[in-house]
Amino acid sequence: MADSSGLSIMEKELPSVLISEIGGTFGVLESHVEFFKKHFNLITMKEFQKSKELHEKIKSVFVFGCLPVIDQELLESLPNLKVIGNSGVGVNHLNLKLISSFGVKVTNTPHSVSDSTADIGMALMLASARRLVEGCYLATSPDTTQFAVNWLGVEVSRATLGIIGMGSIGYKVAKRAKAFDMKILYHNRNRRKEEEEQEVGAVYCKNIDDLLRQSDFVMLVVNLTSETHGLIGKRELELMKPTATLINICRGAVVDQEALVEALQNKVIKAAALDVTYPEPLPRDHLLLQMKNVIITPHIGTATDQALRMMTEEAVENILAVLNDLPIPSEVISK
Repeated sequence: MADSSGLSIMEKELPSVLISEIGGTFGVLESHVEFFKKHFNLITMKEFQKSKELHEKIKSVFVFGCLPVIDQELLESLPNLKVIGNSGVGVNHLNLKLISSFGVKVTNTPHSVSDSTADIGMALMLASARRLVEGCYLATSPDTTQFAVNWLGVEVSRATLGIIGMGSIGYKVAKRAKAFDMKILYHNRNRRKEEEEQEVGAVYCKNIDDLLRQSDFVMLVVNLTSETHGLIGKRELELMKPTATLINICRGAVVDQEALVEALQNKVIKAAALDVTYPEPLPRDHLLLQMKNVIITPHIGTATDQALRMMTEEAVENILAVLNDLPIPSEVISK
């Protein structure tokens, strides 16, 4: 049964959630729509902008791939908004203080992304160490007539890995690195429990400089905050070994990219492997794109079928908890 608006009684009983769009380059995956519709009426930004009647119905927003953009204008147009459910861990694209001033809660999905992001960190480390991108080009190039015996990479096994940021993702990286018999150092705001360190064989470095000096591979796994913006700059790069590789799987702005270019050009460090840059994508003439000792992937740390599905489920669980006044599994608190 439907009323004059065309909505069924069942649909009317479900809370409305605002999304960017369905499908397309930046929209909610079409394969996830059926799951969403079990819990919500989906309202796209296009529908929202056409009908002011929808504004009061929306109590939640699902943010996927940083969209919809949450600005003051949108917040002012949603008088009954209670929660913004972010798909992913990083929330640097959200103005938490602004959102909080409207009495709106923010949630994220830390439990869904740790395995897939740790996997991409290991993949980048292995690919860079063994020069896989260069090797693929060499093997498939029409100009190749023979493989040189002096075309060498370095081993990951028994090398020293320095992990900066030992949250859930960093710890999953350490678990994987242990299987390669790597020596694991880590720097974090808070030291892990002794039994957790022992489980992965990790050694805490209170001073980040000590980690940088000793590591063959330095992997960045921190949240982007005012404290971590530009965390790795000229000084930090110069502390690293000339044979070391920098791996970034968190946010591009954690690294001073101009300093990184200079360090790579001057052989201050050996290589870099980046799943994230600033901006994304980089301008097509950016020097990092022209370097053979740099691997760049298109921010695919969580880009697996399984991870995206779990992120959606976790985000929905968070949103429903807020709407039903239940304990919130993953609330982001504005500091």
